[in-house]
Amino acid sequence: MTRAVSFWHAALGEAPRRAALPGDLDVDVAVVGAGYTGLWTAYYLVTADPSVRVAVLEKHHAGYGASGRNGGWCSALLPTSPATLAGRHGHAAAVAFLRAMRDTVDEVGRVCAAEEIACDFHKGGTVTLARTPAQLARARAEVEEAAALGFTDTVELTAAEASARVGATSVLGGVFTPHCAAIQPAGLVRGLASAVTARGVALYEGTPVTAIRPGAAVTPHGTVRASVVVRATEGYTAAVPGYGRAVAPIYSLMVATPPLPAPVWAEIGLRDRETFSDYRRLIVYGQRTADGRLAFGGRGAPYHFGSSVRPGHDRVPAVFAALRSTLAALFPVLGPDVPVEHAWGGPLGVTRDWTASVGLDRATGLAWAGGYVGDGVAASNLAGRTLADLILGIDSDLVSLPWVGHRSRPWEPEPLRWLGINAALRATAAADATEERAGRPSRVAALVDRLVGR
Repeated sequence: MTRAVSFWHAALGEAPRRAALPGDLDVDVAVVGAGYTGLWTAYYLVTADPSVRVAVLEKHHAGYGASGRNGGWCSALLPTSPATLAGRHGHAAAVAFLRAMRDTVDEVGRVCAAEEIACDFHKGGTVTLARTPAQLARARAEVEEAAALGFTDTVELTAAEASARVGATSVLGGVFTPHCAAIQPAGLVRGLASAVTARGVALYEGTPVTAIRPGAAVTPHGTVRASVVVRATEGYTAAVPGYGRAVAPIYSLMVATPPLPAPVWAEIGLRDRETFSDYRRLIVYGQRTADGRLAFGGRGAPYHFGSSVRPGHDRVPAVFAALRSTLAALFPVLGPDVPVEHAWGGPLGVTRDWTASVGLDRATGLAWAGGYVGDGVAASNLAGRTLADLILGIDSDLVSLPWVGHRSRPWEPEPLRWLGINAALRATAAADATEERAGRPSRVAALVDRLVGR
């Protein structure tokens, strides 16, 4: 049976555990990781060609990682800014990538409807609030940046317009984009797992992969031999031998209230289940769940030495307390002691240049996707479709997008990695405090942006 690693899984109840790999196996494609990336890849492979033999290998259970723990934003966001994309790859390539991400939100909704996946998919868009003068300047810059690339549906909101959607305190303005749906993330990953197994994909749970090499994924239960091996391990990548510096696991934590009464929601708003955030630098994110809870999360938990990922890291009382304090400041109607029924967390996958990528090395047959920095619900779908086209040799528009074939440089060795990441986290929190106090952009935060390539 699955362990309830998040509110989302707990809300669905425990699911039966699938069997582990019974022994050596020969397939066409072996996928390591049964999160969104691995399952979307399997889904589009067998949808395009039902004769392709696909095996998905998962250490725990489908959706154990970020796919079953995230904030439930199926958004067109990428960790790399539009301006940075245009600077690196040119105007046309950036526009194509951003359009593909916008289309992907609708593609996820289409598949959920077609496969009858019960995940509360509702496309109400995103409101990002500006609550200080520095945040307001960033909001306006985002709208201008989108307009420069031809996207006019990212619109600035006045203070009154933003407050009408999200009844938070100290609102000076905001930005609205329609390209986001609120979802129940565990519902999506469980439904997707059922969809791929119904199409003949072999999904083995309780099967850790101890080595990935050309032509094989090695497990304690046997070796899966395949022409293509896909690494879809995201925040757990560092545990795979040979990939210890490829992706840093950085934790994000969440809380969920009990269902809130109608008068409370009348003050908070979110009538169309808009997802919401603000322009602080230490990211926060929230949604109104289909059953009337407020699910809210944020960064700020420390990075653990050696890219350690353990269940104990999922719970940091100081971060949970900070999330409750932030909610109380945003929505005083919740009271000073914000009621919380669930609290959980998990690691994000962050590459050294904060750039997501997807690719296939045809010489070795090794493929990969990830590095979403927490924006992976929709991006993983685009990655899965792209990997399917790469593996099947389909010359689609997707295989020409600028993240295809990108390789981030490795993270620094320890202790430099631990020192650098945690210093950046502290600097980001300090920058928010400076901006709230002084009302001006922080020079320290600008330096951090340059260091991570944003």
